[in-house]
Amino acid sequence: MIIAIDGPAGVGKSTVAKLLAARLGYLYLDTGALYRALAWKTLQSRIRPTDQAQVTTLLPATSIHMQFQHGLVQVLVDGLDVTGDLRTPEVTTAASIVSAIPAVREWLLPIQRQIGQRGSVVAEGRDIGTKVFPSAPFKFFLEADATVRVARRHRELVAVGRGGTVETTSQDLSDRDRRDRTRSIDPLVPADDARFIDTSTLSPDQVVERMIAAMSTGS
Repeated sequence: MIIAIDGPAGVGKSTVAKLLAARLGYLYLDTGALYRALAWKTLQSRIRPTDQAQVTTLLPATSIHMQFQHGLVQVLVDGLDVTGDLRTPEVTTAASIVSAIPAVREWLLPIQRQIGQRGSVVAEGRDIGTKVFPSAPFKFFLEADATVRVARRHRELVAVGRGGTVETTSQDLSDRDRRDRTRSIDPLVPADDARFIDTSTLSPDQVVERMIAAMSTGS
């Protein structure tokens, strides 16, 4: 079974998806990590993320895999473990840009679906319920107040020594939202049958409890 979790940056998707997967004993699929992996290779190849033609030429010669061991996930690019390099601001920005390239989204789609075939999966991203797993029996769309989202994202950056200013974080988040919601292919929109959860005043554990309750009651 697949549980789909979508929503913009800063709403707590990753934290909630990890907790839910651990609670249920499911695999955790962070689809954003796949886009980050390609963004990492794009930057390493000295290619501008905005150069769609050059980014597209990378695809045939690129191998991206996820390894799942003991509850941990490793992301491999051409056999190299790049998991620890995927959360920098540079990669984050590049991932948001390359994810808008239609050829990139189509190239990564079968990789995501293959992981979904491994068994019970909690998958999170921005088009899980609408594109990647449209037949998922349970779909959630997370939302949060803009101020809360900025604060959460800023804390994440500070935790890894890349804080910057709150104003910069706010602008970066706004730019990501614009790219995600206006891209020509698979923009960020909730699935018609998604259940909405506002995480602004909820802890991750509380969000998970609401998800489990919704799945158990079918509402």
